[in-house]
Amino acid sequence: MAMSQFVPELRLGYLYTYWGPLIFVLAVTLFREGVDDIRRWQRDEEVNSQKYKRLIRGKDHNIGTEYVSSSKLKVGDLVLVEKDQRVPADMVLLRTTEKSGACFVRTDQMDGETDWKLRLAIGDTQKLDCDARLFDITATIFAEKPQRDIHSFIGTFRRQDNGEEVSLDVENTLWANCVVANGSALGAVVYTGAETRSVMNNSQPRSKVGLLDIEINQLTKLLFCAVVGLAFVMMCLKGFSGPWYRYMFRFVLLFSYIIPISLRVNLDMGKAFYSWSMQRDEEMPDTVVRCTTIPEELGRISYLFSDKTGTLTQNSMVFKRLHLGTVSYGAESFDQVAEQLKMTFCGTVEPTHNRNLSQGSTSFKIRRSEQTRLHDAVKAIALCHNVTPVIENNMQGNITDSPVELRSEADQHYIKESLLSRSQCTYQASSPDEIALVKWTEDVGLAVIKRDLTSLQLRTSAGDILNYTILQMFPFTSETKRMGIIVKDVASGDITFYLKGADVVMSSIVQYTDWLEEECGNMAREGLRTLVVARKNLTEEQYLEFESRLNSARLAVTGRAQRVATVVDTLEREMELLCVTGVEDKLQVNVRRTLELLGNAGIKIWMLTGDKQETATCIAKSSRLVSRTQELFIFNPVHTRTEAHQQLNAFRKKQDCALVITGDSLEICLQYYQTELLDVACRSPAVICCRCSPTQKAQIVTLIKAHTGKRTAAVGDGGNDVSMIQAADTGIGIAGVEGRQASLAADFSVPQFSHLSRLLMVHGRYSYKRSASLSQFVIHRGLIISTMQAIFSAVFYFSSVTLYQGFLMIGYATLYTMFPVFSLVLDKDVLSKIALTYPELYKELSKGRSLSYKTFFIWVLISIYQGGVIMYGALFLFEDEFIHIVAISFTALILTELIMVALTVRTWHYLMLLAELFSLAVYILSLILLKDYFDSHFIQTESFLWKVTVITLVSCLPLYILKFLRKKFSPPSYSKLS
Repeated sequence: MAMSQFVPELRLGYLYTYWGPLIFVLAVTLFREGVDDIRRWQRDEEVNSQKYKRLIRGKDHNIGTEYVSSSKLKVGDLVLVEKDQRVPADMVLLRTTEKSGACFVRTDQMDGETDWKLRLAIGDTQKLDCDARLFDITATIFAEKPQRDIHSFIGTFRRQDNGEEVSLDVENTLWANCVVANGSALGAVVYTGAETRSVMNNSQPRSKVGLLDIEINQLTKLLFCAVVGLAFVMMCLKGFSGPWYRYMFRFVLLFSYIIPISLRVNLDMGKAFYSWSMQRDEEMPDTVVRCTTIPEELGRISYLFSDKTGTLTQNSMVFKRLHLGTVSYGAESFDQVAEQLKMTFCGTVEPTHNRNLSQGSTSFKIRRSEQTRLHDAVKAIALCHNVTPVIENNMQGNITDSPVELRSEADQHYIKESLLSRSQCTYQASSPDEIALVKWTEDVGLAVIKRDLTSLQLRTSAGDILNYTILQMFPFTSETKRMGIIVKDVASGDITFYLKGADVVMSSIVQYTDWLEEECGNMAREGLRTLVVARKNLTEEQYLEFESRLNSARLAVTGRAQRVATVVDTLEREMELLCVTGVEDKLQVNVRRTLELLGNAGIKIWMLTGDKQETATCIAKSSRLVSRTQELFIFNPVHTRTEAHQQLNAFRKKQDCALVITGDSLEICLQYYQTELLDVACRSPAVICCRCSPTQKAQIVTLIKAHTGKRTAAVGDGGNDVSMIQAADTGIGIAGVEGRQASLAADFSVPQFSHLSRLLMVHGRYSYKRSASLSQFVIHRGLIISTMQAIFSAVFYFSSVTLYQGFLMIGYATLYTMFPVFSLVLDKDVLSKIALTYPELYKELSKGRSLSYKTFFIWVLISIYQGGVIMYGALFLFEDEFIHIVAISFTALILTELIMVALTVRTWHYLMLLAELFSLAVYILSLILLKDYFDSHFIQTESFLWKVTVITLVSCLPLYILKFLRKKFSPPSYSKLS
């Protein structure tokens, strides 16, 4: 349309009347998009410029290290990763500071699992004297082509100098985004950039468009049809004679003000303001808005998908409860435990020796004092685990001369002085739960000070050392849900079998007690992760007989695992129950209150985690994602279509029941019964998906969006949540301890989960409500002037001449009305305190009633009424000259717009008042200065003033009366609360 103004026959006025607004609109949009792009580039630079140590051989053949940014790493580089440092690329582990070549890594940013994983260095390279010797050998690493599967790897390590070849698997790798948990590790880079496992598991980012923008686009299409329709009606009335197509196009140009070109600018500036408000909110410090195009989406969320580890929880385990059956110890009474143990170790009370119990039959029981039972329970916790204490001596020196000295106790000589300085001692294990238990025993006076494959040492609060020989270890697996250890007391020669595990399996193993089930239930309701600890005393003969059976089972060629399990089962009978422990995975601040608020706001919350089912269920209960009254339906593992069908039918019969399902079962159900599963899951008050891969998380979000058509939000803190965050309509990242990948990939970044309630219910609400008001007002502004233009053309023999020339047309949409209309972005329908106190108010927003076809047509009718009143009033009341029509109608139009803004405002802000007064002052100044457009003598007469006043009153007073009556007899829900 702007281009048509270069054609003399189609020109309606000055070129700037069309080109000025268009250039301004494009400039503002380009600027805002450009700022977003620059910010994204800066974020990428920040991540890519993190420094790492690379091992190099200098020009003088000396071996040294240099710091390089992660983006400069290439395949084949030797990179040193220190403790608590993130791995920059996929690497094969060559050397660690542990002599055994072991290294623990945290993978919760990859798979969501809280357990640490054991990784092993290649034996050949670990055996070398120092890191520098790597340059003296000739070797090649073969790696498979890049894959998405984070749980497998196929490769080989071949030495040319001695011809040895070693196969490599996932245990020899360090994937990018893992964190080294102990010591330091040296690896060879095998995959970088887009070929790393973590990036291959991320989905491609997409450009997000808000629902409000889509709705406005629909309305704009309607308005365009109205423009063409109105021009066609004018041509029909004028008659298709002469060059009619030229007249037709001129009419389209005349009525083009109906299409709100300035709406784009107003909305973009509004979005920028909302983003600025969020970042400046003192109650949400450190909030960052990374995508300024979709703040209104926050006000219309129906489904929230949340990660667990690091998002709902802090991934910090704390020992909370010890229950002995007759007595329970909590955090406030642990000092009593320490006192009683001190008395026991100092010899005040003699602990029961195992030989007393093993002399008679196994059912022979002695009534033991509470102190003795407590001692036995604590000793069992201190012995039954796979935790290794580590002493860190931070010796300075070049890595190439000697690696950072960090030896496990297994590799060190016992030095009493160094052991006494507890601050240097840390624990490493595959599970943080185990570390919490061992740390607790240290706090109450029984510390694990040394551990290797065959022996274990404890130190009592009295300073005595207790030595034990480890005879057998039965590690924890997800199938058995328990772990066991057989130890021999070096001093007394007593052999004891300790076992700990989940209450579901242990209840059938221990001797019958009436309190076990009840207490485990009580702890689970508090959100504690329970472990039942039991023991069995063995005579030398019993153990030797068991050992021979176990060894023969381990030598079996077929069904070895089953045979070993059967032999161990013979020991796991009629065990003596010692205690139940409760460990808490600390929740993020105010998680319970936030989840409750979001639930009351009508948002359905799904927890998608890569962690174990037991852990996920426990957190769902402790965080109140699943309320105490709600039942949990645990979807049994399914492998076939029939099993999936049976489980779905069983779940369908349940009412108000939360669903717990694993990633594998979900895959099978989606394959055969996608619609049925989504139907029943959407009816459930909460859904917990455990063992989910990053790709599955994104798939679930995409399916729910397509199935329900509702707006979704995803919140996470790790690299494994990036796909989910990008797939959702709104991605929210939490800048946690575990890096900033999710936070950088998200549209909005908050420091903690509890800020979500304010982000959605206050800022989401304001953004949506304000944008809806603003867009309808801008549409009204275009419709009213086009209505007046249509009446003017019809009255003056269907001439395609503009009613207002040049500057008046540009001034109307900018100087005279822009500030008051834009000041609507400061409007508040409710105070933030009320929005958070009554989260039910949020439910109405998801229905999208603030901007709908109904409200649109109401504003169309208002525009036609007001445009008609102003134009016919001016024509009816004018006397002499045409210029008087312009003065009367344009003044009445500006006053009507200013009064309509005042009528629309729900909460006044001083800037709104300033904007109204400023616009009025500018217009009065224009009346005086623009002598070409206004008759300066006429506008000073009383005739002008009363005519303008009457027309303005007739156009606005009926609407004010209607608004007053509506507020009186049918007030909106929020106004009742205010």
